[in-house]
Amino acid sequence: MIRTPLRPLARILKARQVGENPDAIEAENKRVRHEEMRDKSRSRAEGRLLMLGMMFFFAFVAIIGKMGIIASTEPEEPRTALVTNPIINQRANIVDRNGRILATNMDTHALYAQPQMMVDPTRAATELAAIFPELEAEKLLKDFTGNRKFLWIRKQISPEQMQLVHDIGEPGLLFGPREMRLYPNGPIASHILGGARFGREGVNSAEVIGVAGVEKQFDEYLRDPANAGAPLQLSIDLTIQAATERVLAGGMMLMNAKGATSILMDVHTGEIVAMASLPDFDPNNRPRVLTTGDQSDSPLFNRAVQGVYELGSTFKIFAVAQAMELGLINPDTMIDTKGPMTWGRFRINDFHNYGPQLTSTDVIVKSSNVGTARIALQIGPERQKAFLETLGFLKPTSVELIEAPSGRPLQPKQWSEISTMTISYGHGLSASPLHLAAAYATIANGGYQVSPTLLRQDHPALGERVMSERSADAAVDMLRQVVVRGTASFGEVVGYEVAGKTGTADKPKPTGGYYDDKVIATFASMFPASDPKYVLIVTLDEPVETSGTEPRRTAGWTAVPVAAEMIRRVAPLLGLRPQIEMSSLEGVTLTSN
Repeated sequence: MIRTPLRPLARILKARQVGENPDAIEAENKRVRHEEMRDKSRSRAEGRLLMLGMMFFFAFVAIIGKMGIIASTEPEEPRTALVTNPIINQRANIVDRNGRILATNMDTHALYAQPQMMVDPTRAATELAAIFPELEAEKLLKDFTGNRKFLWIRKQISPEQMQLVHDIGEPGLLFGPREMRLYPNGPIASHILGGARFGREGVNSAEVIGVAGVEKQFDEYLRDPANAGAPLQLSIDLTIQAATERVLAGGMMLMNAKGATSILMDVHTGEIVAMASLPDFDPNNRPRVLTTGDQSDSPLFNRAVQGVYELGSTFKIFAVAQAMELGLINPDTMIDTKGPMTWGRFRINDFHNYGPQLTSTDVIVKSSNVGTARIALQIGPERQKAFLETLGFLKPTSVELIEAPSGRPLQPKQWSEISTMTISYGHGLSASPLHLAAAYATIANGGYQVSPTLLRQDHPALGERVMSERSADAAVDMLRQVVVRGTASFGEVVGYEVAGKTGTADKPKPTGGYYDDKVIATFASMFPASDPKYVLIVTLDEPVETSGTEPRRTAGWTAVPVAAEMIRRVAPLLGLRPQIEMSSLEGVTLTSN
């Protein structure tokens, strides 16, 4: 930059020649320079102000835009990203086939203490013991005045209890949010649902994990956030389940039984519409597992799935159905029933003397052990074992319960001819009532295998064909005759054509042999017989009917009346309209108008 001198020599000399004052030239030059400096400074300041104004303008535009975006979006709770695996405290609901709640979640709180923050530990211990009777004031005081810095007091408390603790006014008593599992129907379907407990937990959250039943079987699904809270839908119907349990409990009491179980199954889909086991429990307050004694005495024991019993004469229909399938007999074939039947040191007798011969149908109707054993001898051990295997009797059921694998059938080590005979009438092979339900469903649906399931199905799920429709229909007709004129006459329910078979098996002793006065009584039924849609199994453990002069333990007197009442209650709930069975028209004269 070239600056103009304030006193240029040429102008100074010229001014002196004409007699002007050289100082005026310097003053003029200073004025011009100052004006130039002023103009430059103003121009620079205006530029800066313009730039700053533009910056404020764009900032306000950005803020207004962001506020518009926020105003137009749905509100969300802030989330904190964690490096460690977070505790998942959301669990999906479990619903019945109609969407009614069986298990859900409820927000509650846990109570914990930080003793170092307490003002009056003695008063706090006393007040807490008054609110929670199971707590001891002395023990609480010892914990509060010791070296502990953290102490769980209750993992879950009610809103009323929370308010009472809050009223104590102790700063060292704190609350943590919790999500607890709630079973609003109490003990209904308790063995199916199983129950849940807290897993990993912290002050501000806790995960709920299944411990038994479908809660345990589907634990991963119920806790998976990817399912977006979609409920687990079961096949059971809550109304029918409740009615089943009520009738079963009444029958168990009237028949003086130690325990009872029942299963209602759709013969085409394998869906379990109702399944009960007594005694039961409330999954909201699940009892502890027995550590000593017989586990079947525990209310946690699911007799329908885990109970493995010799199911008596309910097995006879399998021998007769297989023999018909093999072409060895037909419903009218005469069978030798002369007894006793001797095989080595074993003697097989009938409950009554049925004469020298019975038809195949009457072997089932009268429940002849001798007749069934002779039919089984025609079948042979290998073919009998293979047939029972196709019916599912040699492995645990595939039902979706964590307890299912423990219900493994007990079969003889050597499947000899004597085993073949005794198994044909229900002794020597032990299985669960659910095994029996699936096998009877195979007969009822025309001969197709069925896999029992607790998940709702939208269409029939028939498996491999086990027997022809002709043999299956003949077997159903035989079972119908058992109710019409046989050992299950108390099972008749007007309008619903019940078909079924009784089974009374001596109960084995833990030390070997059988009790003389303890039985497992079972009635395996299907209805309506003209077009079977459902199978119902009712099993009573050690029943005794005492209305007569002598105690009666057979299934016809114990399990059958309970099953009949159950069908009478639930059939209308299943949407089945009673049908009028037409009698013979012989002797009826038609009149004209």
